[in-house]
Amino acid sequence: MIIVENLVKSYNSFRVLQGVDHRQERGQAVVIIGPSGCGKSTFLRCLNQLETPDAGRITIAGQSMTGGKSPQTRAEREQQRQLRLCTGMVFQSFNLFPHLTVLQNVTKAPAVVKHIPEKQAEETARRLLEKVGLADKTNAYPGQLSGGQQQRVAIARALAMEPKVMLFDEPTSALDPELRHEVLRVMRELVEEGMTMIVVTHEMQFARDMADYVLFFDGGRVAESGPPDRLFSNPQNERTRGFLRKVAI
Repeated sequence: MIIVENLVKSYNSFRVLQGVDHRQERGQAVVIIGPSGCGKSTFLRCLNQLETPDAGRITIAGQSMTGGKSPQTRAEREQQRQLRLCTGMVFQSFNLFPHLTVLQNVTKAPAVVKHIPEKQAEETARRLLEKVGLADKTNAYPGQLSGGQQQRVAIARALAMEPKVMLFDEPTSALDPELRHEVLRVMRELVEEGMTMIVVTHEMQFARDMADYVLFFDGGRVAESGPPDRLFSNPQNERTRGFLRKVAI
């Protein structure tokens, strides 16, 4: 489902990603852990083309893009659009439209980007809002919701585009501890349903319980990877061991 080959990304003269390779099968949940500034979020942003890699190749569900330059031709821009349509992304901040209701937030993208008829988009949105436990909040505005509720709306909004892959960039880091479980519950359900996912998180228990594979990023590289049972109980890399000693697992 996902193939990443020699992904490189720099900002000015600082190289954030130093030739990352990654392969992931359909239905796998991969969790990325590591210290702040090690390239985790940049990796996700390159996958869905929010950032243009300097080099390397990304293939998701058969759609490919090569790094090195921003798309110039109509064909290249369409190729980028198709790759983006394969991915749904949930950010730290919820990024909901404050002037739209919950229902409108979820229906907007399918209607505008995929030209789905309004009635069909609304039916899908109501189903997804029920899935994330917010069927009673369709007419509420984001400012009337808790942080956990807003993040669940953001997940429903991403799912409304019917992505092949879901990308989560520290989705619980902006939430109070008592609200995190609401979002993690929805993410656990997606894992159990077989959604292909990459999750950047500091939620080590989620990584231990739900990941098929864990990647430890350090200095813009995958320093170590493996099944969670092995990586958490018997890390081979000294940097991995040092990181895990500092976090609660």
